[in-house]
Amino acid sequence: MSTAALDAVVVGAGPNGLAAAAVLAKAGKSVLVLERNATPGGGTRTAALTREGFAHDVCSAIHPMAAGSPVFEELELTRYGLEFCHPELPFVQPLEGERAGALHRSVEDTARGLGKDGPVWRRTFGPLVEGFARLRPVLYQPVTRPPLAPLLMARFGLNSLRSAFAFAEETFEEPEAKALFAGAAAHSFCALESPLSAGFGFALTLLGHAVGWPAAKGGSQSIARALQACLEAHGGRVETGREVTSLSLLPPARAYLFDTSPRALSAIAGDALPPRFHRAAHAFRLAPGVFKLDYALSGPMPWLSPAAHRTATLHLGGTLREIAASEAAVAQGQVPEQPYCLVAQQSLVDSTRAPKGQHTLWVYCHVPNGCTVDMTERIEAQLERYAPGFRDLVLQKVATSPADFQAYNPNYLGGDISCGALDGLQLLMRPWPQRSSWATPNPKLFLCSAATAPGPAVHGMCGAHAARLALRTVLR
Repeated sequence: MSTAALDAVVVGAGPNGLAAAAVLAKAGKSVLVLERNATPGGGTRTAALTREGFAHDVCSAIHPMAAGSPVFEELELTRYGLEFCHPELPFVQPLEGERAGALHRSVEDTARGLGKDGPVWRRTFGPLVEGFARLRPVLYQPVTRPPLAPLLMARFGLNSLRSAFAFAEETFEEPEAKALFAGAAAHSFCALESPLSAGFGFALTLLGHAVGWPAAKGGSQSIARALQACLEAHGGRVETGREVTSLSLLPPARAYLFDTSPRALSAIAGDALPPRFHRAAHAFRLAPGVFKLDYALSGPMPWLSPAAHRTATLHLGGTLREIAASEAAVAQGQVPEQPYCLVAQQSLVDSTRAPKGQHTLWVYCHVPNGCTVDMTERIEAQLERYAPGFRDLVLQKVATSPADFQAYNPNYLGGDISCGALDGLQLLMRPWPQRSSWATPNPKLFLCSAATAPGPAVHGMCGAHAARLALRTVLR
């Protein structure tokens, strides 16, 4: 491919940048991806963070959105080596002792395990799972786009407009169902009392029933490898070690797509974009940060709950009210004493992650953006609460602070791995109110990162939508 005749240059080789490039290459366009790091991947990288032989996911770890992604299906990533490992249970919410709320792939099996709340769980999620084929496109497009299945979407959307706390508190009677829904909803990084926060609980629970919450075999890096292989099979290429700090560093092309934060694009583009763009980019609100721990363990986690041994994903934090209190503290700029924690034990379903008989553990909690507090003791207290004696299994651990995340990826400002807050108008119209989520005032420049619709998680759809916009406009 001659760089003098490029159709598109993509800056950033995260899953959105790679998906954008692959869509363009598959459409017959000449594409070059530039990546500042030595390996592509962005939020989908895997490394031996603790010891050789232990494959730890650096950022993203479990992939329900990837498993249901329309563009990953369109690009046929399984042909390029991507394989998902599914646990028996998509996710589990431990409570005290052996009690837990457990999501099964089957709505009926989930309902049977929720006692009094079984019938309402069945009535709530049964029709949504049955209509998933019609609902799936809705989950992967801008919130403001007209729904393809209006009656089914009304059933999904009316409850999604509520706060997660109000929905769970008013719908369910028992702590298991309330906490199970709250654990999924808290992926939003929002206070659970916030309007629209129930939508995250609905979307992620629906995906759990419909496609599962799998891990990528060999690590999240496998997703990036498959996307790169797909891109290269269609004539595109990736160049690593190419940091882009200004447009002058880019080769000539008809279109440029940026898998970056709005602020990064603002800095790179300079006078190629008007002052109103730069003001909007710097007004774009950041989400809370994360503090993460990776462990090499000598054996499996000693969870008290039997269900916790049957999943790769756990949400720790106790009851609905406890989770809500933790997320409310973060939203108010405070450090929670008992943080809500997301836990992944991928080695239970993927034997490539650790030496035989040993295991990896991935866990993070939410903290205020830019937080400098070491959360290790607070996280480990939550782990000990539900798996007493786990510290005896620790061979080695590594902590990653918000500052470390920003150093790893400049898009993760203050540890914000979501590339922007997901509440209010910024959720409905990412990154800001305008006709198209991915366009800029310069017709040759496009934003394709998680700052655009449909938002964060590993699904590639931000890149796919941006690429299709470029194909309809400057690359016709």
